[in-house]
Amino acid sequence: YAREIAETHQEKWDGTGYPYGLKEDEIPISGRLMAIADVYDALISRRVYKPPLPHSEAVRIVAEGKGSHFDPDMVDAFLEIQDQFRAIALEFFDYEEEAQTLKS
Repeated sequence: YAREIAETHQEKWDGTGYPYGLKEDEIPISGRLMAIADVYDALISRRVYKPPLPHSEAVRIVAEGKGSHFDPDMVDAFLEIQDQFRAIALEFFDYEEEAQTLKS
């Protein structure tokens, strides 16, 4: 599954992603799941070009991508377990700034 995830996690539900322009159920479930995890992690993580966003803001952005960027069913599942995402992020944060943002 690692290759499948690597190849498809940048695809978007509406077909505007890359590298293949897959849409909806053409995207393997593994890629659809990883797309949400990857975006959430990018949003809550410090980057050289941006500070980490709070968990609530990251959740809002993922929810806004429902049906365009992300599989609607996957977004619904993410929203149900979002607190588990926060807990995992708090356990494995890279910078104290990220942990403080996640706690707020």
